[in-house]
Amino acid sequence: MREITVSGQTVEEAVQSSLMQLDTTRDQVDVDVVDEGKKGILGVFGSKPAIVKVRIPVDPVENVETYLASIVDHLGLTAEVTTAVHGSHVYFNITGENIGLMIGKHGHTLNAIQYLTHLVINKDRHDHYTVAVDAEGYRERRKETLESLAHKMAEKAIRSHRVVSLEPMPAFERKIIHHALQNNDHVATASEGLEPHRHIVIRP
Repeated sequence: MREITVSGQTVEEAVQSSLMQLDTTRDQVDVDVVDEGKKGILGVFGSKPAIVKVRIPVDPVENVETYLASIVDHLGLTAEVTTAVHGSHVYFNITGENIGLMIGKHGHTLNAIQYLTHLVINKDRHDHYTVAVDAEGYRERRKETLESLAHKMAEKAIRSHRVVSLEPMPAFERKIIHHALQNNDHVATASEGLEPHRHIVIRP
């Protein structure tokens, strides 16, 4: 975030001066009036300059792109980050060589990166973004794997007449399991436990 404090004879003069220094336009900045100033007698005696603080807000999406690029660089990978924004949902996709390092076992590393990305993009914001971070289409492959697992474990629960517990998963992956079995009248699913050990149980 770029920020400067500027004074002028009037608030408007100070704002215009700041825009020239920042080489930007009024709609691209946030302005805080520190002091409205005072004209004084005959416009000279006892006069006091107006003071404004002007800043160019950081684009949260661009900030995260930089953040992800720094992770890629830290891991020593050659990769590219592409972004798609749909309203308040932001999708980041990372493509490149040896991208498995960013995915990790069962996507644990990618999930951790996604969680941190969520914190970064929503820092000091009132209107929150939802974030998805993918790597070489891993999320879709993982979704298919989870759906297959859901049906397999449901069959196991029905055959054995016993509750089947799955491994701990992040909320968005548990949602995939719930959704995959929502129309199966022979089983019921529920999330149990506390994060980060919250998991799904399938009951016949």
